[in-house]
Amino acid sequence: MDVPEAVGRRRSIRFLLPHKPVELDKIQRMLEAARLASHWGNVSTLRAVVIRRDTADAEVLAALPPPVAGYQIGLAPVIIVWFLESAACDQVGTRLRELVDAGAIGYGPGRRQEVEAKLVPLMESASEILKQPGLSEVDCGQGIAQATLMAVAMGLGTCCLGTGDPDRVRRKLGLPESCRVLVIQTVGYPAESPEAGGQRPRLPFESLFHLNRYGEPFPRDPRVVAELQAEKLLQPEAPLAWREAELAYLQRALDLKGQGLLE
Repeated sequence: MDVPEAVGRRRSIRFLLPHKPVELDKIQRMLEAARLASHWGNVSTLRAVVIRRDTADAEVLAALPPPVAGYQIGLAPVIIVWFLESAACDQVGTRLRELVDAGAIGYGPGRRQEVEAKLVPLMESASEILKQPGLSEVDCGQGIAQATLMAVAMGLGTCCLGTGDPDRVRRKLGLPESCRVLVIQTVGYPAESPEAGGQRPRLPFESLFHLNRYGEPFPRDPRVVAELQAEKLLQPEAPLAWREAELAYLQRALDLKGQGLLE
């Protein structure tokens, strides 16, 4: 599967095969993709705990389900709890120096004195502010997105879920108070078709993107749209005609009656 098709199929797969395990090397590939994602200051606040449902502590599993659609946790062979380690911001000076030595930012090794005099003190003085919700969550999202694309490219299905009590999840996993739980991602082999009922409905392109100033829609070229359709980035939109029948089948096959699905 090439990149455009993987992006086009990066939709939530909620129904997974509960008894087909996911190879740990595939989970590692997801984590490797997340680790390489861009992050401000190179501080890498994105972290994860990987939970295998068949070996995890029962109390941990009980803390994970969201307020709705909790059946997804019960189906998933693997659950990844993505969290943000705010204490990583304390290392911004060290990590910036690594970037300078690698030639990765606009200061070369020969300008190390300027970095020490200006850039490092500026970022270190802002570390407590940078620990607050905001910028780090954006960059963590990039890492989670890269992990998700890796999963799709390997034929896995995933869905990112919230949690009704993220602090409870944090405590059950033994995470320090400096950590914030971001999302819980289910991972497994799809029980539903890859289309999952079709590409999700989205707001019109012209209402989302602007050119030069707000209120001037970015022009959407029909030729580009046709090319993206040919590359399978843009795919038939939901609901596909057979989706209701597929959902009824999944309810029976996965024994989901009574779990808030199709009732």
